[in-house]
Amino acid sequence: MRTSFALLALIAVLCGGPTVALGATVAADRSTRATPSTALAALFDRAWQRDLADDPLAASYFGDRRYEDRLPDLSAQAIARRNAADRQVLIELAAIDRGTLLPDEQLSYDLFRLEYAGRIDAQSYKPWLYQIRPSDGPQSLSETAELLPFQTAKDYDNWIARLRGIDSYLKQYEENLQLAIRERRTQPRVIMEKALAQLQKQLVDQPEASPFFAPFKRMPETIPESEHERLRSAGLAAIRERVLPAYQRFETFFRTRYLPATRTSVGIWDTPDGAAFYRNRVALHTTTQMTPDEIHEIGLREVARIRGEMRKVMAQVGWRGTLQEFFVHLRTDPKFYFKSPQDLFEAYAATAKRIDPELVRLFGVLPRMPYGVRPIPDTSAPNTTTAYYQGPALDGSRAGYFYVNLYRPEVRPRYEIEVLTSHEAVPGHHLQIALAQELKSLPQFRRNAGITAYVEGWGLYSESLGAELGLYQDPYSYFGYLTYDMWRAVRLVVDTGIHAKKWTRQQAIDYFKDNAAKTEADIVNEIDRYISWPGQALAYKIGQLRIRALRTEAEQTLGGKFDIRAFHDQLLGAGALPLDVLEQRMRQWLVKAQTQQ
Repeated sequence: MRTSFALLALIAVLCGGPTVALGATVAADRSTRATPSTALAALFDRAWQRDLADDPLAASYFGDRRYEDRLPDLSAQAIARRNAADRQVLIELAAIDRGTLLPDEQLSYDLFRLEYAGRIDAQSYKPWLYQIRPSDGPQSLSETAELLPFQTAKDYDNWIARLRGIDSYLKQYEENLQLAIRERRTQPRVIMEKALAQLQKQLVDQPEASPFFAPFKRMPETIPESEHERLRSAGLAAIRERVLPAYQRFETFFRTRYLPATRTSVGIWDTPDGAAFYRNRVALHTTTQMTPDEIHEIGLREVARIRGEMRKVMAQVGWRGTLQEFFVHLRTDPKFYFKSPQDLFEAYAATAKRIDPELVRLFGVLPRMPYGVRPIPDTSAPNTTTAYYQGPALDGSRAGYFYVNLYRPEVRPRYEIEVLTSHEAVPGHHLQIALAQELKSLPQFRRNAGITAYVEGWGLYSESLGAELGLYQDPYSYFGYLTYDMWRAVRLVVDTGIHAKKWTRQQAIDYFKDNAAKTEADIVNEIDRYISWPGQALAYKIGQLRIRALRTEAEQTLGGKFDIRAFHDQLLGAGALPLDVLEQRMRQWLVKAQTQQ
């Protein structure tokens, strides 16, 4: 999943925006003597609607069309309003008598309180100052077009309005980065050099060459021909008059002011309150109270375990050299790679469709929403991950999409196609996220929760289901599965190494190369992702280990009565949950399953 895009969209609203007043509506609720249940539902809805209004990009991601003509307000005033509104939410929540609510409502109450308490706890660290990364930021704003329908003249007029708002949007972004410079809350220079290269792709000579003009090159027949010229002309004018000058100014600031002021260190420890901020990020992404040292040790144990499994595969294929020599063989032998982007894309699409009919063996409930496969846009492909998932629109107007990286197919091995498809498409992110969105009885914040340990833990656990779905028949493909499991184990070691133990970037790259067969290009991009997004990478393996432990417990307790379809349906049946809440839910199910034997 693209750095959990749905979660990113919700985090982005911390940057601020026009705030919907909550207090007046609460007064109205009291005047009509609302019950605790209706008051809670109303608060959930108001907070959700405010988040969408605060972040029009998040609204676009979720398929809400109301804000497609605008961009988020990133001003200091908007940030202050957003932070104050978050605190007000907790005040209003505390006024609702939890004890009178139904059990499911109490769970929603607790999860809602946890989310807003987390937002407030993070405020002092100013996480919005670190939001620019190679995978996210104004340099990839043009990719928002991937989320939009572009079926009517109004769709294009909205896009043009957004283009005309880019000037003020980038000025606000610049003001935030100026504050980051003053407070030493910058990203590392080695990471921002990549962002600069991405920004420079926006500096084209002609507006027709801008990535923002792409929607105008494929105007649909649903729009009258008489409108085509008007819309194209207006789009070109917006790009020429607003977009290109704004990016030229921002690139100049970024190159001459921000980049020289960025830090040469790579760990978040070297920022104000950096150690505390990292602990905050660890707790957020893992939903545990584990320390960085504890997570580091788990990573070392997992790395040792998986190395043992890798050696078994080496023996199976008759390899007589060392593990590192086998890695070099996998990285360099042309037989493991496609020569063309199209061949690589077709292999991913074929694998996805091969998995689809096998899902009924492991799941009783499957989502109605379909998914497709798309290439990652050229603007970000060189500096982003191997693949990611983009969720469907809430109203069903846009399917989910599995995005695959076709940049330099000669460094994207065949043996990782099956495992990566299992994680990002099905039975991984698409199945889990689409099912959660279809839980109509839950409030929107739960149907779209981006709890990283659950969402990415499920994605990593899903990789292990490949064998049960008929995948990994080839020993090299199974080694690809082990490589991906190792990749997430390595994350525990290098993320905590970088941000808590003061490892250098090269130390992290070398450790990764010594323990996984991923190509060097992927390894460098991955390490840079961990550097720029502290703690997020820990969620995958921590979540997977907890889910796998729950399955093992259920299998041992129920024996021959264990039903994998019932287990998965229960695991996925309440949306994303913190790991301790998930554990409690599954153990309650296990008690009931025992009594029904």
